[in-house]
Amino acid sequence: MSCLLTIDTSLEIASVSVIRDGELLGVETNTSQKDHAAWLQPAIQSMFNKSEILLSELDAIGVVAGPGSYTGLRVGMASAKGFCYALKKPLITLNGLYVMASAFRSQYFENGFICPMVDARRMEVFTALYGADLNQVLDPQAMILEEASFDYWLADQAVYFIGNGAAKYKVLLKSPNAIFPEWRISPADIARITQEIYNRDGFADLAYAEPMYIKAFYHPAKANS
Repeated sequence: MSCLLTIDTSLEIASVSVIRDGELLGVETNTSQKDHAAWLQPAIQSMFNKSEILLSELDAIGVVAGPGSYTGLRVGMASAKGFCYALKKPLITLNGLYVMASAFRSQYFENGFICPMVDARRMEVFTALYGADLNQVLDPQAMILEEASFDYWLADQAVYFIGNGAAKYKVLLKSPNAIFPEWRISPADIARITQEIYNRDGFADLAYAEPMYIKAFYHPAKANS
């Protein structure tokens, strides 16, 4: 048996969930990105009160490590590690790009490639590319989008562009093999993948785990000093 807490404050919609043996027992979400830090701890407490589960029953804590909002990633990672240290439980870190690809594949995918995109600044996204077997074809990276960025893969197969960064690419891309489905990841998806990683003992090194920023934080004031 296993009881897991999941935390995701990486994007505009934050979520926490608690699962027992793969069954989702409680969920809380927040749609105001600037309030994720203040919302997180009360949301976790409320969720555990509603589900009548004790923190001491947890077997591991999972957190979406990135990419995404720098502040959100720090908030989520700090909270997850705090619970792990206090409860002496292992940490599971989730690559948000892989999580999106895996969730999309399990629900809607038929064939071709899956390209999750997380919105960054202007025409930039954090992205990666996965095959039908979820094999990573293109490493996670920050990319400034151009019309020809994915021509190699679009030449003879469909590419499904998903995530909150995909919309900005839709206005550039005219390939008939480019598909932009209306889809959003859910807390249940994150919970399922966390359970899968827990089942194979895919734990992170608690002391050295850190957010998956992909690129350094840009601060205009420091850049101009």
